[in-house]
Amino acid sequence: MYSKKIGSLVYGLCTETNALRSANIKGSSSSETAIRVLSSWTVCKHQRYHSLQSKPHDKCDSQPSTLWNIRPQAPSVRQVSHTTLDPGEVKKFQSLADKWWNQQGEFGALHSMNDLRVPFIRDNLLSIHGSRRLGSPLAGLRILDVGCGGGLLTEPLGRLGADVLGIDPVEDSIRTAELHGSFDPQLRRHVRYRACTLEELAQEEDPEAGMGSEGFHAVVASEVVEHLADLDVFASCCHQVLKPGGSLFITTISKTNLSYALGIVAAEQVLGIVPSGTHDWEKFISPVDLERLLEASGFQVESIRGMLFNPLSGSWCWAQSTAINYALHAVKRSEEPQPDRAHADNEEPEHETLSRAAASGQN
Repeated sequence: MYSKKIGSLVYGLCTETNALRSANIKGSSSSETAIRVLSSWTVCKHQRYHSLQSKPHDKCDSQPSTLWNIRPQAPSVRQVSHTTLDPGEVKKFQSLADKWWNQQGEFGALHSMNDLRVPFIRDNLLSIHGSRRLGSPLAGLRILDVGCGGGLLTEPLGRLGADVLGIDPVEDSIRTAELHGSFDPQLRRHVRYRACTLEELAQEEDPEAGMGSEGFHAVVASEVVEHLADLDVFASCCHQVLKPGGSLFITTISKTNLSYALGIVAAEQVLGIVPSGTHDWEKFISPVDLERLLEASGFQVESIRGMLFNPLSGSWCWAQSTAINYALHAVKRSEEPQPDRAHADNEEPEHETLSRAAASGQN
């Protein structure tokens, strides 16, 4: 019964969006343009570029411009707490620590998300590093899985040959992950777990702290950033633990009224796909705002793809729209811009300028 309701809801909302998009190609307002941007990744890519060039880099999240006024609209400001750890989130996941590997339970949607996120991570890493070994394409790569929970994503990355460290502040979740991984002797050679926060690990990876490390080729934070206390600290720590040119992979939920309708009202309160209270809409972040934050932290965003969950089949697929879920791949810039040096490189020695001017006069 509920599956039919949510299926009708998704179909109805998507149909309304498509109809509006077709009807407003000409003479559209800025509000309608924002809706079309969310409905088309091709348009969204160009719109994100212009937004990043024109908008100031502040810490205020602009309110989404959408049709469905489902909940009170009030300007929101990201909290600055100087830590990624949110005690409320830790307590929430503490109660679910023994349920990670129940594919029909609270984390069933995360199990099925592996069909998208594992190839997304694998293919982007292969495009950068190339295949290392037949049957183990990610062999030799070090990957950090932030907020690994019970190891749902950590294990398949380890089976691809990568050396993966999964970290999570919930100790019971780490114990669940270690117990599940212990049944596969081959996996134990590639996967390790540790109960700690990202900033604690970053401090150890900091060469200035006397505990230098070779760094990670990739950091993965899948369905994590919407549970963190401070995204600026998160981005800074990811940048710190990555090698130059290293990859950052994120999957999360966009901050739109549609994501509130489907991600919270439908998924939590109607269908029970995830436990009620799992998500806080105020912590969601749009692709534009996340890209702006990452760019300011030394990353170059390479790609963003929309994701859509089908509650009828329990499966995920790629989508043009980034209005609900999306995946992002960013790369740590190898060298920060040096304006003075760039200016010096562009300056031509005076004697060469005079010589060229003289030659032009003779011609």
